[in-house]
Amino acid sequence: MFLLNPDIFAENIGWRIGFFIGPVLGLGVIFLRRHIPESPRWLMTHGREKEAEETVDDIEARVEREGGELTPVDDSLAITVKATESIPFRQIAHVLLRQYPKRTLVGATMMITQSFLYNAIFFTYALVLQNFYGTSPSSTQYFFFPFAIGNLLGPLVLRHLFDVWGRRKMIFLTYGIAGVVLAVSAVLFHAGTLNAATQTIFWCVSFFFASAGASSAYLTVSEIFPLELRSQAISYFFALGQIAGAGAPLLYGVLIGDGSDRGPLTVGYFIGAGVMIIGGIVALIFGVDAERKSLETVTAPLSLVTTDDKR
Repeated sequence: MFLLNPDIFAENIGWRIGFFIGPVLGLGVIFLRRHIPESPRWLMTHGREKEAEETVDDIEARVEREGGELTPVDDSLAITVKATESIPFRQIAHVLLRQYPKRTLVGATMMITQSFLYNAIFFTYALVLQNFYGTSPSSTQYFFFPFAIGNLLGPLVLRHLFDVWGRRKMIFLTYGIAGVVLAVSAVLFHAGTLNAATQTIFWCVSFFFASAGASSAYLTVSEIFPLELRSQAISYFFALGQIAGAGAPLLYGVLIGDGSDRGPLTVGYFIGAGVMIIGGIVALIFGVDAERKSLETVTAPLSLVTTDDKR
């Protein structure tokens, strides 16, 4: 609101300053990252066993101080891992495309579908409000606040259910509800029964669920592949989702046009709804039940030392 006020900044300056907020936040994340401890698994696979043990001891002591109970782990579940260097891209491609193709399909589908819908709606948000509902540029910005709040509340309110009911089922449910709500809003939008406020409410409800599902999708992608590839896997799928989602604002911008015809954008909303529903169905059918399981149980580490290796 401050940067886009033409009384303070020229129109061609304020939004550019806003863009620079992103890199500033990035610098802050780099500084913050230096103070976040490495995971015990990462330390172990990089030959820093002592630090890994100290980290686990600290976590266990903290849990016990807070009244938590730690169930002893059976010795039969113990595994041996070896320190590994960086994983070559050829091996990464083998894991993603040959060893776990279904999991790759799930990861790619979840990231592409949620990115497509989010970019399609968010980056044309103001255009729809102004071209179809006649909001002024000075008032349109206020409609972004409830949208942001809905995106934040979804993961906060529903997060527990992803561990209780399971990520696979909850992703299907949240993606599906988001798609259905968007489809209903498309029907009402085409009928001309919505105004700026009610349209925003539908978007908020849709993204309340979509944001929760997308948040779980990020976690899912990083936990269904070998632990040595967790960070790389999520980076690949995130990049794939962003590339696929980049075309959504362009497509929907064309569908919006000058606001004289609601038909094309209605079709676009149905497409977005269908995309999300498909993403949920793929997660339900091909997803992996990983909640409340150790990463090693979900997927064997690449650094695992087998009986043959020990010989």
